[in-house]
Amino acid sequence: MVSKNTSNAKFTVPGLSLQDGHKVGAILQGRLHALNDLALTLKHAHWNVVGRDFIGVHKMLDPHIELVRTMIDQTAERMATLGVSPNGLPGALVRDRAWDDYSIGRAGTAAHLAALDIVYDGLIASHREAITATGELDPVTEDMLIGHTAALELFQWFMRAHLEDTAGTLEHEGTETEKAAAGKTK
Repeated sequence: MVSKNTSNAKFTVPGLSLQDGHKVGAILQGRLHALNDLALTLKHAHWNVVGRDFIGVHKMLDPHIELVRTMIDQTAERMATLGVSPNGLPGALVRDRAWDDYSIGRAGTAAHLAALDIVYDGLIASHREAITATGELDPVTEDMLIGHTAALELFQWFMRAHLEDTAGTLEHEGTETEKAAAGKTK
């Protein structure tokens, strides 16, 4: 019989206390869940986007999905380096997350991009919180999260460029939910 032991190791990286290493690993578990959810959400949008700018948006999403998958791997490997067992299982993600599933199915490009912009708002804000929390404990993890956040912010800008008018206003300005943002697009 194979043991399903998911406990943390009795070590961490040199220069960190075991407690701090495992604390940073626990913070990263939340980021791992968020990034896994984002990769699935982006692929869902990729499959369900339709309309006038379909091919551009469809093709724009794939490279970013690959970039997010790389972030997932880096996050999980950093956790393991810190002596924390990463959990990438879907049941754990659903059990532990603080957000609902992406709510848009087959929809136009602007609707998906506006909804994804709301997703990115939450994800980037929580990544920035993790940067602050890890910065005091582990600058290596902080640096990794800063790099991830910069890439996520850049891609959010790519999406927003599709939704922005020449005055710098987003089509879905003032909305707070994916459905509201998607419903406000032209």
